This record gives sequence, C-alpha cells and structure tokens, in this order.
Amino acid sequence: MRFRYRLLIILSVGACAPMLPPPPEVSVGTATGPIAPVQERPYLADGPAAPDASGFEAWKQGFLARHGGARREAYERELAGLTPDPEVVRLDGNQPEFSRPAGAYVQNAASAARIAEARRRIGAVPSSVPQRYGVPAEILVAIWGNESSFGQVQGNKDVIRSLATLAYDGRRRDWAEGQLRDALNIVVDGRRARSGLLGSWAGAMGQTQFMPDNFLRLGVDQTGDGQVDIWNSDADALASAANLLAEAGWRRGQTWGYEVALPASFDYEQADGPTHPWRWWAARGVTLARGGAPNSAEALEDAAILLPQGAAGPAFLALPNHYVIRRYNNSVSYALAIGLTADGVDGKPGLVAAWPNDPPLSLNQRIGAQRALSAMGYDTGGVDGVVGANTRAALKRWQAANGRIADGYLTASLADELGRM
Repeated sequence: MRFRYRLLIILSVGACAPMLPPPPEVSVGTATGPIAPVQERPYLADGPAAPDASGFEAWKQGFLARHGGARREAYERELAGLTPDPEVVRLDGNQPEFSRPAGAYVQNAASAARIAEARRRIGAVPSSVPQRYGVPAEILVAIWGNESSFGQVQGNKDVIRSLATLAYDGRRRDWAEGQLRDALNIVVDGRRARSGLLGSWAGAMGQTQFMPDNFLRLGVDQTGDGQVDIWNSDADALASAANLLAEAGWRRGQTWGYEVALPASFDYEQADGPTHPWRWWAARGVTLARGGAPNSAEALEDAAILLPQGAAGPAFLALPNHYVIRRYNNSVSYALAIGLTADGVDGKPGLVAAWPNDPPLSLNQRIGAQRALSAMGYDTGGVDGVVGANTRAALKRWQAANGRIADGYLTASLADELGRM
C-alpha cells in the first residue's frame, strides 16, 4: 500500500501545474495546464506516439529563431545536447485527474491519512500569509500535500528538457514554448542553477509545483533571504501558492463550495454550466446535504451545480473559490480534492453521498467516445483523450437528444456504446 500511495503521488505531481491566467470553463478540454487549442496527433495502442528525435533539432532552431533574440546564444547553450523525453509525451496523454473517475481520484487525494498529515503540518504556514493574502492555511496545506506530499516528492526531471519535449511534441506548442523561454530565463538570470531546476514531467517546480512563468511573476521570498526558493523553503513555497490564489481572485471569508442534495425533479441540463445565486438553486429544491445555508456573502455569489461522477454520485455547489483552485490546476477532481482536504483539516465531516465504484476509462475509450461524438456533430473541442468541459458538454447534448439523463458523465459502458457507433 505504501508503494501504491507513493506511485499515485508521483503521477499526480506532473499533472499539478499551477497556472494563470486562463479563466475557468474556457475550452477546458485539454490536459492540465494553461488552456490551448487541441491539436490531434497520432496514437499508439497504449498512448501517444513516441517523439521523433530526428526532427527535434529542426524544432530547436525554430524555437531559437522565434524566441532567442538577444539571448539566443545563452539559450542555445542550455539546449545543447538535449533529446526529447518519451516519458513526458506518455504522461501528458494519461493524467490521473482526467483518466480516473472523480471519486477514485478524490478519495485517494483527500484520504484520511492525507488530512491527518495536513493537519499536523498546518503550523508550517506562516501566520502572516493567510492574513496578507486571505487564503486559509487549510487550503494551502491541502495544495502542499497534493502537489508534493509536503515537499517529499517534487519531481526530478530536468524542467528545460521536459518543456522542450512538450513544445516539440506540438499539442500545446505555444504554451510550452513560452514556459520554456521563462525556464531558460530563470537559469540565464541566475535565479536558479540549471542543476537545481528540477520538477515534474510537465515542468512544474518545487513544493507547490509552480510553472516557470508563475515562479517569475508570483514567487514570494517569504523568508527575506533575497531569493525565492520554492524547492527548499516551506515558507517561500506556501506564500507563493497563496499569492497565486490571491492573484486569481480568492474571496476572503468564503469557502470553496458545499455538498448538496438534489430533488427528484432536478433538471440535469442545469448542472456543470449555468451559475446562479443560492436563492435561485434553493427555489428549485436544492439543499445543503448537511442542512443550513451558505453564509451571507456566499449566498450572493453565482454558483454552479457540479456532478463530477454523474447523477449517481455526489453533487456540489461550486462557489467562486472552487474556480480559483482550478486556476491552480484546471481539473474538477483536483479542486474537489483540495477543498475536501481543507474541510477535513478544518474538522468538517465527510460527504453524505457515496462515490459510485466506476472503472477507469482507457485512453482508447476516451478517444473513441470523442471521435464518435464529433462525427455525429457534437463538437468535443478536439480529440485528445481528456474528458474536460467541452467533451462533457458535447456528451450532454447527445444524451438530451437521445432520451438519456443529460448529466454529461462518460461511463465505461457508455464510452463503449459510443465507440460502436
């Protein structure tokens, strides 16, 4: 069990890449990271085709021409001798937030052991950080635990090689080239030695897994020693995460959301989309699962109903802070895991509803469903194997047109059914 837990953390590290500024629910059909147009690429039976090393040098020269400028010689020195990393391409196509059922991901990421350890570690959050940025310490330790197991698993890949591989692979080239340029600048400007610029397969760095652009813009020297060290300083890492969330619009005095109970008459087409104040949802029979009501500030906010595992699973009222967490990692499962971990640290009880025990979807099932929906005129925003908001919206339209419960949830059996069409 210890090995399985550590493996889950390692897989999660690369997928947890803090990001700004894409807004929530904008073209969320791609893998974790800043949102970019999806570009289809060849797939093998067990995942994306391995990168072709023969074309890497040509891409590199193009990158230097596009981004080198006055620093071309310095960039070229750091890129010398690099080859693409096939493991990066494989992991990019199989991120756990998107490939596993929400319940399986959340129950592992927000486990009782994780909550207990986060509660034990909460004293590491400097008292001035929540006061300055308005982000609760419970949220910060939840992110810290999920991103790097409290600094223990930060990733040991060469960030520059990982980002060069993602840029060369081409699915998110513009984003990856921008991140690569920033990573090179970190080294060239002397902010971090190349040997210490280590992180995940996605280029996320340090205890709170910052992408290079956010390290440069939002990294905080909390200790006052003249450098931002998110690798070795708990204080710097946690303050940087708080700064990122505050910049993304964290609402002071508000939580991320609540578990809710839906009436039998609930219109499932209203889920995962329209936002309304609490009084609008309450008038349609929605109640908080454990009773009560949101506080006065929360009740005035526009909120959505989320069904991360369809009509058969738990339902949530997602307040604006849920979407702020998704600016850190644009995954419903990730944001729920952070919110529920923070709730547990704060002593709140667990969920009322149980998660369905759905099997995970294979990459071929996800791709097959996207291709089938697209062929029938239900645009998924691309065929990338990531079941994001675009794919769920397309599925919801197909379900409504075919007399199904329009909850936008893709089960393995439904994926197989679509794949046969």
